[in-house]
Amino acid sequence: MSKVLLNNKTVLVTGAAGFIGSYLCKKLLESVNDVKIIGLDSITDYYDVSLKEERLKMLKSLNKDFTFIKGDISDRKTVDSVFAEYKPSVVVNLAAQAGVRYSITNPEAYIQSNMIGFFNILEACRANPVEHLVYASSSSVYGSNKKVPYSTEDKVDNPVSLYAATKKSNELFAHAYSKLYKIPSTGLRFFTVYGPMGRPDMAYFKFTNKLVKGEPIQIYNMGDMYRDFTYVDDIVTGIVNVMQKTPEETEDGAPYKVYNIGNNKPSSLMNFVEILENCLTKEGIISEPGKKELLPMQSGDVYQTYADVTELERDFGFKPSTSLEDGLSKFAAWYKTYYKK
Repeated sequence: MSKVLLNNKTVLVTGAAGFIGSYLCKKLLESVNDVKIIGLDSITDYYDVSLKEERLKMLKSLNKDFTFIKGDISDRKTVDSVFAEYKPSVVVNLAAQAGVRYSITNPEAYIQSNMIGFFNILEACRANPVEHLVYASSSSVYGSNKKVPYSTEDKVDNPVSLYAATKKSNELFAHAYSKLYKIPSTGLRFFTVYGPMGRPDMAYFKFTNKLVKGEPIQIYNMGDMYRDFTYVDDIVTGIVNVMQKTPEETEDGAPYKVYNIGNNKPSSLMNFVEILENCLTKEGIISEPGKKELLPMQSGDVYQTYADVTELERDFGFKPSTSLEDGLSKFAAWYKTYYKK
């Protein structure tokens, strides 16, 4: 592993108006000396655009060296022109069409953004050599694997959703480009990220919206599901650590690596809902627990996620550790100020 110094560098963050992307930009702008951040995002209306605008407003209010470009990574000309003009040293690709269930009804969006878009990023890194390419993968690549915790050594050849298949393909694309063109590439398999200013399509956010309206919340697989919920600050700390070290070459000569970033502590969905309700009650957002509607498992969903983060801890001396109580209380406090103005 060789070090990558971020001071005085230009870093391209795609998906900069997204949940993780905006937090990453903020962290880099506040903690790295003289870093120049180029944020690229297409601001799709997959979920409430005003939330994306709020994140960008937050980034601009820092009065740091942040340049925002509205553009789509699936448009080759846009990507090439950004690389040509700004010549980034480090690229963090977080732009993607997210969501498992949406991939069943809108598959084309995933091919455009997650496959063609990522291909365009790889081609641009080949034409304009970068010190390090870091990109988002997902815990969904593990599919219905029975062995837990999920290790990056495990086989991931059986995705149960198109979303998962596109993320696995990103890892394969990155490995090929890494080997052929010596592009140092690190993929990060994120595990169920949550927190303030998060994605409204995520379960905890949907639950909150329904609880506020007094509507029943829908819990799949009769509540018998487990998720490795990971607080957004832990995810971002992980990304920043990874950005600063390029991977060692694999046996086939590719400077390539994949890590899990998860809380390493799965919670049952019912326990998660209980903690969420407690946090919302403490903030005065709801006055009592809501009704639960228990439903069967949905297509594309998995029974559990559970990250083995041994390698992350070994290589970076860090693993996510924020408790659900802490993370969800921060989410509840933000929700109260944002929606109850």
